[in-house]
Amino acid sequence: MNRRQLLKLLTGLVLAPRVAHAGSYLDRAAILLDGCHRDCDWLLAHLTDRELASVLRNVAEARLKTARTMQVPKEVIAAHPHLLLCLENGERAAAVVADGDQQGFFRHLRQCRDEEGLFKALLTQLKYQLPSVK
Repeated sequence: MNRRQLLKLLTGLVLAPRVAHAGSYLDRAAILLDGCHRDCDWLLAHLTDRELASVLRNVAEARLKTARTMQVPKEVIAAHPHLLLCLENGERAAAVVADGDQQGFFRHLRQCRDEEGLFKALLTQLKYQLPSVK
């Protein structure tokens, strides 16, 4: 094995745990964001269904609790608060619909989407990308 091959092998071994760890976080974040999207889409189509909104709020609270307690690799820690803010606004969107405030839903939906955009932009800046859930 020549020097160049050895250097490539060692570099791959050093970087592999970092990529794998961030990859697991990115998979988890993608699943959480996908769930938030689906819930918001359901709410948008059923703005008068307060019972559905109550159920989706409970699901959103569980999703947010999961995101708050999951391990975040140091490589992407700067982006994680935006994931939390996105999920919090998704939960708030469901909460206001459950309370009968349809206008509040649109405000929280907009904030949710804005935070998601910031989250993805920071990941891109850090040279990471969320995997597709589809």
